[in-house]
Amino acid sequence: MTQQSDKLIDCMARLKAAAIPFALVTVVRTQDLTSAKAGAKAVVQADGALDGWIGGGCNQAAARRAARAALADGQPRMIRVRPNAVPGQIVAGAEEQPSGCPSGGTTELFVEPILPRPSLIVLGASPCAQAVARLGVGAGYAVTLSAAAQDQARLEASGLLPEVCFLPDFQVCRAAPGAAVVVATQGKGDAAALKAALRLDSGYCAFVGSRRKADRLTESLQDDATLRPALDRLRSPAGLDIGARTPEEIALSILAELVVWRSGKAVDPALAGAQRRPGGPSKTPGPKG
Repeated sequence: MTQQSDKLIDCMARLKAAAIPFALVTVVRTQDLTSAKAGAKAVVQADGALDGWIGGGCNQAAARRAARAALADGQPRMIRVRPNAVPGQIVAGAEEQPSGCPSGGTTELFVEPILPRPSLIVLGASPCAQAVARLGVGAGYAVTLSAAAQDQARLEASGLLPEVCFLPDFQVCRAAPGAAVVVATQGKGDAAALKAALRLDSGYCAFVGSRRKADRLTESLQDDATLRPALDRLRSPAGLDIGARTPEEIALSILAELVVWRSGKAVDPALAGAQRRPGGPSKTPGPKG
């Protein structure tokens, strides 16, 4: 392994640990004279920061444009940088970008977006909360489980570790962009957990419990003006209406709703109509990309 490869691996590890999205750009093929050859790689961030070597200024500018697009829509793409190319034209599966480099060579670059795992915050220590956390891990979420301090030891002994991050007493200070929050306290700290969830800047917030119970809890929070916009977005009961009964089935219905939410598609009224509080939205658009 070369020193350059070591640096790129360290760079990617650092960005992944910080949950910073980036694109890995690889030189796939070159033609005629080029300064970078097949196999050369670079890491490009959304702000244009570039680590590695994939050729001169023309390649770097094209890679930055393609990386921004890939990070925006989450889709990989192939680009071809060559003289006299028509910008944006697709030829043989690659998007063409013009090159003004004096060498006159052609470079094909594969741009792969590397995005942080979506964040799922579960409040509660109930069997349903644990089922949501387990299924969330399996579905590729970065899961945080927060419950009352007295439940910490029981949660840590539940077999959820090491995939799940634990925080005591509903101490979730912030949510990552596009995070999903599920309150599954089921009678133990409902009000405190719901208030903590509503204060998070999340795109999806759901309460596991009956509509009557959710309405009673939210009525007690109406006087807090800072919570009103979040109250309008609250989904309760949580999940799609698939007739779920067991904790595992309820977790499945919630994860299914999350799939729909993240896709940005409308929920089938037959599945969603019974799941919304009166006045609440029938659909909250999911995150882009």
